[in-house]
Amino acid sequence: MTKYRTRLLFALISLIIIVLIGLGLLLGQLFKNYYINTFNERLKIEMGIVTTYIEQNGGLNSLNTEEIARMGDMLNARITLVDLEGNIRFDTGEISSTKISRHKDIIREIIGEKPSKQNDLEIGGGFNLHYYWMPVVNDQEKEGYIFLTTKINELKNAYSQIWWILTISLGLALIVIILLGTRITNRYTKPIESATKVAIELAKGNYHARTYEDHIDETGMLSSSVNILARNLQDLMKIKESQQDRLTTLIENMGSGLILIDSRGYINLVNRPYKEIFGVDSADYMYKLYYEVIDQDEITQMIEEIFMTEQKVRKQVVLPLEIERRHFEVYGVPIIGTNKVWKGILLVFHDITELKKLEQMRKDFVANVSHELKTPITSIKGFSETLLDGAMHEEGTLEAFLEIILKESDRLQTLIQELLDLSKIEQQGFKLTIGKVDLRQEISDVLEILKRRAAEKEIKLEMEHTSANAIIEGDPNRLKQVFINLVSASIW
Repeated sequence: MTKYRTRLLFALISLIIIVLIGLGLLLGQLFKNYYINTFNERLKIEMGIVTTYIEQNGGLNSLNTEEIARMGDMLNARITLVDLEGNIRFDTGEISSTKISRHKDIIREIIGEKPSKQNDLEIGGGFNLHYYWMPVVNDQEKEGYIFLTTKINELKNAYSQIWWILTISLGLALIVIILLGTRITNRYTKPIESATKVAIELAKGNYHARTYEDHIDETGMLSSSVNILARNLQDLMKIKESQQDRLTTLIENMGSGLILIDSRGYINLVNRPYKEIFGVDSADYMYKLYYEVIDQDEITQMIEEIFMTEQKVRKQVVLPLEIERRHFEVYGVPIIGTNKVWKGILLVFHDITELKKLEQMRKDFVANVSHELKTPITSIKGFSETLLDGAMHEEGTLEAFLEIILKESDRLQTLIQELLDLSKIEQQGFKLTIGKVDLRQEISDVLEILKRRAAEKEIKLEMEHTSANAIIEGDPNRLKQVFINLVSASIW
């Protein structure tokens, strides 16, 4: 901006100098013409007096040389009288160092040839000599000419003084104009310079930069507008940073892996869960083509499908990771901006390995329970049919069969309860009631409940424990159910 101010001042000063030089030349020429015209008018009047005196006293043939010489001294001029042939009839002399021969040649040149001017002529390199002439008429007949030669050094000195005065005046005016111009220029360029610096800082991302608002003119409006723009940009940047922080926090802490691919196939974003799941670094993926870093064929085919169809794709895939195979639900969507401009692809990897394991466990459990249900039902049905066929009339057989039916009913009840417990666990509303639990007392109660069933299997249930209390936090009912299931499974 300093260069701009310097260029502006240089242009302004150059223009002012040109104007002042032109004005000085014009004024100098005007003063010169005015002084010369005044000088010629004075010579014309003086020449008229001398000519009138000569004409009234008989012309060239009756000259009173003493009177004419006295007039020359009074006028401080050299008076020369010549006839029509150019012969000098009288010459006062002593007005110039010009030789008489040169003086005659000048007069003959004026008489015999067309002079450069009509009634006056400057001779001797500028303002040294000035010739002024008029014809002498006697009885209405031209007898000759009278020449009045004067030194014009005083004209030259006056003209030089005029130039000195103009130079000094215009120089002082130039200095004053430069000082005022510098001050005025600084007044208007400094706010612009400050606004420019702030604009540069804003372009660099420094939205805290501000400019001064100390004027009420257009530059003040500019500074105010720049400050308003800076404040708005700062507010927008704060909002953007806040949104960016929230988005980054969400992306980096979501439970699923995420990868972003641009329209050219380059990876632009990989979140932390993805890197943890697949054991990769950002440097291995960022700004590289997807098919160069993703070695799973299912994923690359899915990406290519989204590129080709521009449709959402959702697939469940099994991917080998180190020594295990993990299940993923991959959700891929195309990113299409305004005016249907293709932006890229977003892939989300949901790790459903545990869900798959739980689902398989549930299937196995249901299959096992279904198989186990058939045994007590078959036993109950078989013994019931036997009793109906007549065995119920035998007291010993009836008692034995009823005991078997009771035992199988208990077993059936246990299996049904396990199914109900599984259904409760799968429900979202399942809650645990946490409290203090004495493990020794709970296990003792379980053994007491299953003691008779174990005795039927000729199994002895015992509990070994230390004297210290085993108090934990948990759901006593669910813990007791777990212990019953474990011991029951061992008995059966």
